[in-house]
Amino acid sequence: MKTRDLNTALKAFRKMGGTLRTRDLIARGVHTDALYALRDSGRVVELGRGLYRVADAGEAEHPDLAVVAARAPGAAVCLISALSYHGITTQIPSSVHLAVPRASYHGIKLSIPVTVHRFDPKTFNEGLETHSMGGLPVRIYGAARSVVDCFKFRNKLGLDVALEALRLARQRKRVQNKDLLRYARLLRVEKPMSPYLQAIE
Repeated sequence: MKTRDLNTALKAFRKMGGTLRTRDLIARGVHTDALYALRDSGRVVELGRGLYRVADAGEAEHPDLAVVAARAPGAAVCLISALSYHGITTQIPSSVHLAVPRASYHGIKLSIPVTVHRFDPKTFNEGLETHSMGGLPVRIYGAARSVVDCFKFRNKLGLDVALEALRLARQRKRVQNKDLLRYARLLRVEKPMSPYLQAIE
């Protein structure tokens, strides 16, 4: 039998880092009535459909990425959203950029604006890191892979976005040339990237 005790529900939230999906709370023996009572009283806030955070946990640093972590665990944060996470762009993404393996994607439904990119399944996992957002794991491409991806998608994003990311990543010592070269070869953008790598040395 599920408990309707609000304190038990709050303890479950705190034990899991302050953010929980409805189904995870139910799995911990808490009735949805307790969740809705907490929401209605303002003690938890709804981040997205089926995703809640304890109100006194403060504003999450990347609230949209917490929604992605909960609702699209198979996707990976990429391009401008990944650059923003790593602090190597001045761009403010108007939507969360997500990568999915080409031909294995059937639909991501989120309560936030999303731009989905299809990546080659052979290189999809290269450079992926897992970070915690409100206690939930979210997959984000590392800084070096993200810079190289911007060169690969330069026709969609603009070359200026890729060049700025490269410059900031090198200035802020977030990447090394050997990593950039490795990903450039892997993603077959070594030729267009080479002049810029040489210029920035």
